[in-house]
Amino acid sequence: MLPLTGRLREIIEGRMEKRRLDCPYVFHRSGRPIKNFRVSYATACKKVGLVGGRGGVIPHDLRRCAARNLSRAGVREQVAMRITGHKTASMYRRYRIVDERDLKEATENLQAYLATQPKTPVVVPLKKVAGE
Repeated sequence: MLPLTGRLREIIEGRMEKRRLDCPYVFHRSGRPIKNFRVSYATACKKVGLVGGRGGVIPHDLRRCAARNLSRAGVREQVAMRITGHKTASMYRRYRIVDERDLKEATENLQAYLATQPKTPVVVPLKKVAGE
């Protein structure tokens, strides 16, 4: 089960309105299943301005993108794994690729944190040293 919201929900609801009661498929061609996913996928990519096929966006790229966006949105790994369908944390992390944007954001966050720290570190000895 996956709760649908936003644009994805609108798309699925639009398809449900056009659903034929004699057809079990949400996505179909005149009541028949779409047999060649690659052609439909390439057409969809072209319509939204992505290049599909060789050298372009492949379906697994979308899964990687989903994992990265869920992580960036602060969604807990366990919840994100349920959404993306990953069964193990190691596979999820394999898909959740770290890119330059993530690295830049991490260094910016580090700099912001360091800016909040006192300029002179406060060091308190645990015991007096002989001769002091």
